[in-house]
Amino acid sequence: MAYVTSLFARKMVAAAGRGIDQRATLERAGIDPDAPWDPKVMIAATTYYEMLEGMAEQIDVTELPVHVGASMRCDEYGALGLAWKAAPTLKASCSRVDRYARIWTGVVTYELRNDTRGILFMLHREGERRLGLRLSNEATLASAVSLSRQVCPVPFSPVEVLIQHKEPKSKVFHEAWFGCPVHFGADLDAVLISHEAMERPNILGDEGISRYLMSDLDTELTKLKTPPQVVGDARNAIAQALNEGTPRVADIAKGLGMSARSFHRRLSEHGLSFQTLTEETRRELAEGLLRDEQYSLAEVAFLTGFSEQSSFTRAFKRWLGTTPAHYRKAKLMNAFPTSQIKH
Repeated sequence: MAYVTSLFARKMVAAAGRGIDQRATLERAGIDPDAPWDPKVMIAATTYYEMLEGMAEQIDVTELPVHVGASMRCDEYGALGLAWKAAPTLKASCSRVDRYARIWTGVVTYELRNDTRGILFMLHREGERRLGLRLSNEATLASAVSLSRQVCPVPFSPVEVLIQHKEPKSKVFHEAWFGCPVHFGADLDAVLISHEAMERPNILGDEGISRYLMSDLDTELTKLKTPPQVVGDARNAIAQALNEGTPRVADIAKGLGMSARSFHRRLSEHGLSFQTLTEETRRELAEGLLRDEQYSLAEVAFLTGFSEQSSFTRAFKRWLGTTPAHYRKAKLMNAFPTSQIKH
């Protein structure tokens, strides 16, 4: 499921300051500017990337992801942030992110890998390396360092930072903030942390609290495996309405027997927005229809709510990194397994 927490989007907008219309930017991303900041409220990853790219057209975003990463606080991540803080060592903190990251993102996975100079805290994010994704990766790595500094009893800096995409016009601010060399154009996205720093006890490490929080997080992971009925019903209603264009939240809510306000609240309880759910339903429906040769590309575009095939093609390429025609051909020829398609 291609989503990210709206917390990241709100942080990016806040860090941009007066250089953008903050309220309008959030609204275009499907985020209510007046609602409380809730990390469990999700938005589609593609929507997030588009938001960042729109901001880049208005302001210089070179330093923006580092500012955002630096602003992240453990407590803002809910139970996961508390579990990070309560872990006995920094290595244990990183391990918990590796295990529970799915609770707040569906596009990034983490991995700890041994290196001769320490341990690599790596992030993996599939998809076209568009500007929005690149900025998001930088912010994620900066967040990891910021959270590490909040639990480390002594001043903390990584050994080095590795970033796959090309270097921005300047990396001076990056290296000054990280306190170590930052290598762009690398083979992976990671923060290299020394063994000593990884094994150093955290300031507030507490095994008892830690076990309690991990139990709560395990429960959250279990909930992710089976979509609640309201989400399943909403997906079906959206899919049926798409052939009439982009569905309206009021119409879907009415069909489910509830007000738009109640519908929004029920979705937010499960970390979803109506825009995110609609985007995901469109993508999943498009993938299914493209695997059936009886539907032309124009018909697939119509059935997924697009008035023009060109608009559908652009959206599909944004979702999966390939065109509908190429996706269909590859699927029909069994050119590659589903796991290799970019989501």
